[in-house]
Amino acid sequence: MAQWTILLFCLYGALHGHEIQPPSLQDCCQDGRDRALGGQDCTVLPLISSSHTCRIAQEQCCAAAVLENLCNNGISLARTQGACERPFFQGDPWETQISKMCCDCCVLGLMAASRGLGCELQGLLLGRQCVYTAQTCCGKNTTEEVKPNPEATAEPKPSANTKPPEDLDSCKDSTCSQLCVGNGTCACHDGYQLKKDGVNCEDVNECLTGSHNCILGQICINTEGSFRCQRETGCGTGYELRENNSCQDIDECALGTHNCGPDFTCTNTAGSFRCHPKERCADGFIQDAAGSCIDINECVAHSSPCLPGHTCINTVGSYTCRRNTVTCGRGYHLTEDGTRCEDVDECRTGNVCGDHGCLNLVGSYRCECRVGFIFNSITKLCEDINECRHYPGRLCAHRCENTEGSYQCSCTTGFKLSHDGRNCDDVNECEANPCSQECANVYGSYQCYCRRGYQLSDLDGITCEDIDECALPAGGHVCSYRCSNIPGSFYCSCPPTGYTLAPNGRTCQDIDECIAGSHTCSVSESCFNVQGGFRCLSFKCPPNFRQTAQGRDVSVGARCVKACQPNDIGCSLDPVHLITHTVLSLPTFRDFSGPEEIVFLRTVVAANPAPLPGATDVFFEIVAADQQSSFDVVKRTQQGMIMGVVQQVKPIIGPKDLVLEVAMNYVKSGIISHRNVVIIHVFISEFWF
Repeated sequence: MAQWTILLFCLYGALHGHEIQPPSLQDCCQDGRDRALGGQDCTVLPLISSSHTCRIAQEQCCAAAVLENLCNNGISLARTQGACERPFFQGDPWETQISKMCCDCCVLGLMAASRGLGCELQGLLLGRQCVYTAQTCCGKNTTEEVKPNPEATAEPKPSANTKPPEDLDSCKDSTCSQLCVGNGTCACHDGYQLKKDGVNCEDVNECLTGSHNCILGQICINTEGSFRCQRETGCGTGYELRENNSCQDIDECALGTHNCGPDFTCTNTAGSFRCHPKERCADGFIQDAAGSCIDINECVAHSSPCLPGHTCINTVGSYTCRRNTVTCGRGYHLTEDGTRCEDVDECRTGNVCGDHGCLNLVGSYRCECRVGFIFNSITKLCEDINECRHYPGRLCAHRCENTEGSYQCSCTTGFKLSHDGRNCDDVNECEANPCSQECANVYGSYQCYCRRGYQLSDLDGITCEDIDECALPAGGHVCSYRCSNIPGSFYCSCPPTGYTLAPNGRTCQDIDECIAGSHTCSVSESCFNVQGGFRCLSFKCPPNFRQTAQGRDVSVGARCVKACQPNDIGCSLDPVHLITHTVLSLPTFRDFSGPEEIVFLRTVVAANPAPLPGATDVFFEIVAADQQSSFDVVKRTQQGMIMGVVQQVKPIIGPKDLVLEVAMNYVKSGIISHRNVVIIHVFISEFWF
């Protein structure tokens, strides 16, 4: 707690001041608008003055310039496009919301003007900004722009197929943007109208003027020089919307978007397609589930198809019966005469190796596998080599995925595959602007940061949320009086009277009305500055006392010295020699926890540890105070001299004016030799500062 001290007899001070001409409110406003046009954030503008009103004008004019620009974007789109959809606007959600609002309200004004309803928009309870925007667009509507040129009223407006009238030479040096109809008169193609300058042409928005022929269930979309009608609802699965707004079936079979297998034929149907098998199998074959014809093994499907003593041998599409004369092992077969076994050339009997090479061996065969495959001598097949398993960590920097006959590398999140197809390069995610404010790329990821006055959202780690500095645990100590939160910052304010905001923008400092000359004290009164105001006081000395000069002690209101009349025995016996009136301004102590020393009463009496005979001692007592006895006085020693310290021992809630009377009794040989009375006028402020 600050020590509120008044030295009654040794207090001196000096006041010095310099006058600084502050900028005008117009200068503050223009500075804010210039910074808005420069793209600066209106919530973090550098202050050009310590004035609170200047800061308000600076920030509000900056915000107004931003809002005007956003609203003008919406008005421009309404006049040119006639549609106010969110995807047409760019910026943050709150920016697109303002542009869309102005666009919608402008459309209302344009429609009211085209239908002759007037610009007052009677019966529509719109917001102030919306009403202003609608009336602005209504006052500058298309009906005003298509007003015929007085110089061309005698001629009908030609279309794109209208030939210019006679006197073609008059159009030789014409500046008309589209057509010239002679005598320097300009005209436009269908779908356009002549501007006020009589030279240039501009598009007619048929969707706003009502000159389109779109039917119910269709929406009108303006185009350059014309318009088009589009269905409001789609055609559904299997159909597509044509230029004439009709729904036409999609031929999936012709487009190749079906999923029929290679052995099936695709047949288109309305809104879909069907898959049918390509062929029907001949005798000796049967169709599998995929529609392919596979051979029937008659030797297994039928019981004893051959005569006894014969062996059934299945063939493609049929079977043969041979006598059991010689039994050949695997890889051999009987010759045609049935007398001996000869090698079977498996490479010719069928596609045993698929798309790999085939090498016939005596009694067997071997497949010459392509790169990425290995021959399995047991299954007689070429099997894929899993390179990712055979060479772990050597092929790909991050992830390895095996493919048929090869492999493919891929990268983890935050990386992209480099040109060599094996290594991974870091992706700079910040180029895609994933953060709402600041972004820092890190290896394999990114980190979002927020500007001063904002904090990163705990939910997504991307969005920057405003910090309510006033609601923080220490928010009560940010401003000395009142704290107001704004996006990205805050500002402090002071009580409406008696205080002003310090240059630091947080502390409220008292206005000295007495020095500033803004008090209302009369000539016979003295002005005393107190916390948050002033007091007009006039002190008079009691009878038998005269007032002395105050000197430079500004805290002393009046000092009265005893001046007895001759032969006034009663006055001479009165022990009071000096009466001092002083003024003290105190705050309402916040979190009052103990005695607060408020006044120091110094004397020139030496303090002796052991009283000497005939020595002078001083005793202090409170003669008058408030009813709660909120004050006390204690005796102390400082630099070898006796001193009295007046303390506030109980909390006092202001505003409150009190009068405290303290007596300084000078005692010599057990008798009060004289007494000095200090009358303290205490003015307690409503606030703690």
